[in-house]
Amino acid sequence: MRTIRPALVLLALFTLVCGVAYPLAVTAAARVAWPRQAAGSVVRVDGRAVGSALIGQAFTDPGYLWGRPSATGYDARTSAGTNLGPRDPRLVAALTERAGALAATAPGRPVPVELITASASGLDPHVSPAAARFQIDRVAAARGVAPATVAAIVEAAVELPTLGVFGAPRVNVLAVNLALDRRLGPPRAVQ
Repeated sequence: MRTIRPALVLLALFTLVCGVAYPLAVTAAARVAWPRQAAGSVVRVDGRAVGSALIGQAFTDPGYLWGRPSATGYDARTSAGTNLGPRDPRLVAALTERAGALAATAPGRPVPVELITASASGLDPHVSPAAARFQIDRVAAARGVAPATVAAIVEAAVELPTLGVFGAPRVNVLAVNLALDRRLGPPRAVQ
């Protein structure tokens, strides 16, 4: 009993410190230092939540920029990749189908690999500038505008590497799609 009692007291103490006090302190500090990020970086339009700047969404309308495919349906509760090996017939079939569908939207142009492969988390909200540029003609045609108009919106949304050195240039898909709607209205297909 002399050895069990101290063990139970330490278990209760460390459960309170590590399982309650520390998470509460970190959450409180985050809400003070970075309130927008701690709240999920929710993007609002006219007071209505339309997404998060940190979690991708499934855009399928041809008048919108498309993000990377997601193995989890962009569900942040189940962040994961496909877990399919490179020779798995299901992965090969999915990649072939995605590549064919994208190639049909831009005949003769190579499809950026990131538009056919899912990200490791399944939540990536960004694409590379090259992947965004690949989609300009399709988006412009669906919206009935000149490709230069869409290109200007995409180029204005290119984010440089963090602090100039961390990561690569990127384009937030949701930000571009909201900018397209603000400047051009919704695509004809969804009006």
